[in-house]
Amino acid sequence: MTQTPHRPLRVLAAMSGGVDSAVAAARAAEAGHDVTGVHLALSANPQSFRTGARGCCTIEDSRDARRAADVIGIPFYVWDLAERFREDVVEDFVSEYEAGRTPNPCLRCNEKIKFAALLDKALALGFDAVCTGHYATVVVREDDGTRELHRASDMAKDQSYVLGVLDERQLAHAMFPLGDTLTTKDEIRAEAERRGLAVAKKPDSHDICFIADGDTQGFLAKRLGKAEGDIVDESGTRLGSHDGAYGFTIGQRKGLRIGHPAADGKPRYVLDISPVDNTVTVGPAEALEVSALTAIKPRWCGTAPSGPGTYTAQLRAHGGETEVSAELEGDELRVSFTEPVRGVAPGQAIVLYDGTRVVGSATIATTTRRAADYAAK
Repeated sequence: MTQTPHRPLRVLAAMSGGVDSAVAAARAAEAGHDVTGVHLALSANPQSFRTGARGCCTIEDSRDARRAADVIGIPFYVWDLAERFREDVVEDFVSEYEAGRTPNPCLRCNEKIKFAALLDKALALGFDAVCTGHYATVVVREDDGTRELHRASDMAKDQSYVLGVLDERQLAHAMFPLGDTLTTKDEIRAEAERRGLAVAKKPDSHDICFIADGDTQGFLAKRLGKAEGDIVDESGTRLGSHDGAYGFTIGQRKGLRIGHPAADGKPRYVLDISPVDNTVTVGPAEALEVSALTAIKPRWCGTAPSGPGTYTAQLRAHGGETEVSAELEGDELRVSFTEPVRGVAPGQAIVLYDGTRVVGSATIATTTRRAADYAAK
């Protein structure tokens, strides 16, 4: 297999205003491509988004991206995708929590905004590829010329998990200039400084961009309203109350507001969230262990797998790998874990890997807890 060929292309570089996307655009231009920078305006009122120059969606970020494009010497535009972002990312985020699921808005943004809305518009305007600052690698197969998505050369910075929603067509027009270089983040910043990019020392973005103060529960409460309900144990005994089941996630330990400890003195965790009766069920850590799951809405980075197979799976953006067996039955992916895992929540994405190659991604719908007599331990 070979890396993506370096013939000159017309490239649209998505520039968030952060250091990674700025260096990616600079590298694409240095490689001889005809690069145009674009910043995505994702809020009708950018001041309602996060402030503090964190590198995503604010007015500051737009200005930082423009300054970086000027230094690189490429044309620059701002595209308004606020309405599409509101519908496909923000509203999806709220409705998923309301249904008792735990979504990943960054993954949804990559799928619906950067590699659907943005890519479609780019292709319509005659661009060959969209370039981003993600740490992942596109590899071209020598036998048939198809493209595969692989992990970044540096596993510590790998972001292939949030790109697992890209299909073969989208990969054919994707460019990740940072993915195949073994450089630390400090070296990326040093490169930005050498290039004269003012974003060299800008902090990374870690929070959800559309929640200005980082208070997810408060954001959801404003959108969904107060909805008091019970916190119960596995037997149904009421232990406390809450102001909204949407404020909890599977595996959560803190903020349960339970007045008295468990009989065994051990911590309790959120095991289940039921939006139907607005009940949150808690229990011991052992009860979080999941042996299997089903996932829906699969998206394949190439041809869908046929028959059962053995893979590694990643369940969180910054999580490790675990060995699984998986098989596609109709439109549903059935996954069994070699060793039980904890804290798996419906709404999260499971991404399958074959070595470093990303096979595809699906949304977790149901989980099967490990049958174990943990209560007797």
